[in-house]
Amino acid sequence: MNDRVNSDITTPRKILRPRRLALLGTVAALGVAALAIAPGISPYGINALIAPAQAAEAAATPPGFGDLVSKVKPAVISVRVRIDQDNDKSAMLQQNRMGSDEDTPFDQFSRQFGFRFPGGANGMPRQRHQMITGEGSGFFISADGYAVTNNHVVDHAESVQVTMDDGTTYTAKVVGTDPKTDLALIKVDGKKDFPFVRFSDQKPRIGDWVVAVGNPFGLGGTVTAGIVSASGRDIGNGPYDDFIQIDAPINKGNSGGPAFDMNGNVIGVNTAIFSPSGGSVGIGFDIPASTAKLVVAQLKDKGAVTRGWLGVQVQPVTSDIAESLGLKEARGAIVDNPQDGSPAAKAGIEAGDVITAVNGTAIKDSRDLARTIAGLAPGTSVTLDVSRKGDSKTVTLALGELPNERQAKGNSKGNADEGRGQPGAGTPRLGLSLAPAGDVQGAGQKGVVVTEVDPQGPAAQRGIRTGDVILNVGGKAVSNVDEVRSELAQAKSSGKRSVLLQVRGAEATRFVAVPLA
Repeated sequence: MNDRVNSDITTPRKILRPRRLALLGTVAALGVAALAIAPGISPYGINALIAPAQAAEAAATPPGFGDLVSKVKPAVISVRVRIDQDNDKSAMLQQNRMGSDEDTPFDQFSRQFGFRFPGGANGMPRQRHQMITGEGSGFFISADGYAVTNNHVVDHAESVQVTMDDGTTYTAKVVGTDPKTDLALIKVDGKKDFPFVRFSDQKPRIGDWVVAVGNPFGLGGTVTAGIVSASGRDIGNGPYDDFIQIDAPINKGNSGGPAFDMNGNVIGVNTAIFSPSGGSVGIGFDIPASTAKLVVAQLKDKGAVTRGWLGVQVQPVTSDIAESLGLKEARGAIVDNPQDGSPAAKAGIEAGDVITAVNGTAIKDSRDLARTIAGLAPGTSVTLDVSRKGDSKTVTLALGELPNERQAKGNSKGNADEGRGQPGAGTPRLGLSLAPAGDVQGAGQKGVVVTEVDPQGPAAQRGIRTGDVILNVGGKAVSNVDEVRSELAQAKSSGKRSVLLQVRGAEATRFVAVPLA
């Protein structure tokens, strides 16, 4: 009986051992993707096990940008400019300057590794009338050497030099600039085979991948990636703001560089960042390709940009305005005042009219109207949908050409603080630069326009901003800088500690008491 029991136990063991080995062999085969299959296991079962694993691994590994970068990077250039120190009003000096008194992150990097640069950086003294060097980015848009960059990169440049990805340098000339959109076109002569990229014909979607290439902090050839974060951003940079927001890191020196979609087309021109620290925090702004194409085409054709002109001062339609006018929704632009002799005035547009559409396309707000009209050529016939006192009407007119801001002549424009420190000069300092309203397009004819504000001055501390119009000083109407100085001096000589200004801002007219420094 014992023998029979032992026999019963031994037999199953002999059967089980081959099965264990077969299972181990199957596991090993799966591990190395072998084709040897243990008896009883279908090859279809193995495929079903392997396929999900491969799919999961592929999903966990996003595709790289290497092929895209190798395709577009040769067309991206570093732009180096030299600017006379006396011309340092250039906006470029505030955003991309190197070798200046400002302690940039690149200065810190340089000191850490023992590099030193002349001209005031790293504690070295600055000399008067020296040339300042600034750096930005750009990209070729044609094989014959046309390249795009920012206006603030080449503004007031005495010379422009570009460096390609392979280190080759060329001298470039400025073909034309457009400060209103911060775009510039430069040209390198002598070659017909430059690598170049094209602007995209499609508007990017929020969430699409974006790759930025440029010259941050003068380091050159830097690639970053991210997504399109938002579109239609108005950051107060100019009258036609319509920026694409991206989170691909861009920094000082990236200005003028391209942002690419995954097809290698330029969706935007890097132009600004939001940064409390001076470095990237993931909020960058690009000029859309659609805007850049129109501007660049005009710069190439005639070296300047002409825009359609309607000749109205407008403001957005708020919900309160819409309700008071009986409008169904708060959309469109309400006319504050048509300018005398303008196309709008000749066509019968009146103050209080609400422009709701141009050529059948709805207008969102006053800025949308400005961008739409500016995108049309002078002389273009347009149809405006207008709401007037609850009634709808259609007005057809031919656009004029947007006048350039008239430059003041002689002493008509100047600093309200000029003369300070001169014999007999007793004008109080407000920290303002002013120009007669009649010399600034769209400002009207009364008062003086604030063209620049010292952020540390008493006027800035009382809320005076660039673009405000000062109508009177101390109860006296003013129309030029000399009258402002005279009233300030009289107020001070009378022993007053402050002077009352009547100021017309973008929203309303108000009185502001400014201390006499």
